Amino acid sequence: MELHLEPAVRDALDDLADALDRSPEDVVRKAVHRYLREERARVGAVAGRLAEEHAELLRRLGE
Repeated sequence: MELHLEPAVRDALDDLADALDRSPEDVVRKAVHRYLREERARVGAVAGRLAEEHAELLRRLGE
């Protein structure tokens, strides 16, 4: 995968990676993992809320 970043974002990433004594790729990998974990939880919560709110309709559709 190739990721194109604006120069200012790339500079900030490089600075952070340097400060953490890690590679920019490691910093991005960790950020992507965190983002996916948080979004999965958020989407799951929304799906659960919708299922509860529409439980009766879902039950009728399943008949």
